[in-house]
Amino acid sequence: MASLNVYDWNKKEVGKVEANSSVFEADVRKDILHSVVRWQLACKRQGTHKAKTRAEVSGGGKKPFKQKGTGNARQGSSRSPLLESGGAVFAPRPRDYSYNLPKKIKKLGLKSALSHLNKEGKLFVVKSIESDGKTKNFANNLKTMGLQKAFIVDDKQDEMVQRATKNIPKVKYSNAMGVNVYELLKYDNLVITESGLKALEGRLN
Repeated sequence: MASLNVYDWNKKEVGKVEANSSVFEADVRKDILHSVVRWQLACKRQGTHKAKTRAEVSGGGKKPFKQKGTGNARQGSSRSPLLESGGAVFAPRPRDYSYNLPKKIKKLGLKSALSHLNKEGKLFVVKSIESDGKTKNFANNLKTMGLQKAFIVDDKQDEMVQRATKNIPKVKYSNAMGVNVYELLKYDNLVITESGLKALEGRLN
């Protein structure tokens, strides 16, 4: 078992909590982290890019100019990709970039990300997360802890905390089920409640 420090919002140690070492002290697999982040970003892509081919642009019913005597290369349609306002060659089409990744790889990636944050001293366990819904007050709490970027996690999302954090730049609030590798690495620091820690362990085991 791994022993993690529990802090208050003044960044003072107030206790210890036992955590699963296979989750928070696992080997950091950079190759797995890379694979999972690539998969997440691929699944986020809209894939709505599109350009018209020569079959889709307007015009082209009449020969642009006569076959001979102009000095230009012969053309049979104004839709030709060689002409201005013609269609595009091998035009991009709407497509789905998502693909499947094995569940074992996803779990291993999450364990590697959590272990990395723990190893770097960027994992902070707190007793609880409470808020009056005021952004300024919550931002001051993070400032007291010395955090500019943070991923805030609880076992269940609280409406008041959600309201307080949604307008703070570089801060993300989520429940334990929403924790993912990309955002753990993007926001640098993880602030998680004891109950959120147990919920996350349960999800990974």
